[in-house]
Amino acid sequence: MFYSLRNLFALIGFIAVVTGIYATVKLAPTLEKLHGFDDKAASVYLDMGKKLLSTENAAEATVWKVPVEKGLSVEDVEQTMRMVANEHNIKNVGELPLSVQVSKMTGKKTRFYKIYMFCNPLTAAKMLEYSDAYSAYLPCRIAMVEDKKGKLALYSLNMDAMIYGGAPLPPALKKEAENVKKIILDIMHRGAIGDF
Repeated sequence: MFYSLRNLFALIGFIAVVTGIYATVKLAPTLEKLHGFDDKAASVYLDMGKKLLSTENAAEATVWKVPVEKGLSVEDVEQTMRMVANEHNIKNVGELPLSVQVSKMTGKKTRFYKIYMFCNPLTAAKMLEYSDAYSAYLPCRIAMVEDKKGKLALYSLNMDAMIYGGAPLPPALKKEAENVKKIILDIMHRGAIGDF
């Protein structure tokens, strides 16, 4: 009996060592690649993973959400966002009044949702020079959405994965991208409280 247990534990140990060696050999190239990522990449993906696990919603895990202060109207928030964007010299390059369009198409009143697009064309051009894939992030969008209980919130794509999620951006481009992030968050936070 003792001999059988000793053999069983030896077999388990042998399997564990072989599995460890196999995993190390298979994962080594991937782990080596990760060393070239931005220093903040791990925390960005960890935060995203936590949010995904808590919400079970991939979209919610990749956006910023700022609730709009009670008592502010859509017009109050819009006016503030436009003024803050102007203050930062970022262009309002378009608006998509989706709920208006849906109401026209269905003949039914719907809750409010609208997308506002902001862009600094010079920064956008630099991002595209770095990678054409950044075109999918352009222009920066902020959505104002009325939830099913009538509360407004502002949403925008969380830019951290774009800025920090891979190999470090060239320093000048990273600085510009961080500035755009700062501006979009300022537009959202001040818009949500009517601070212009």
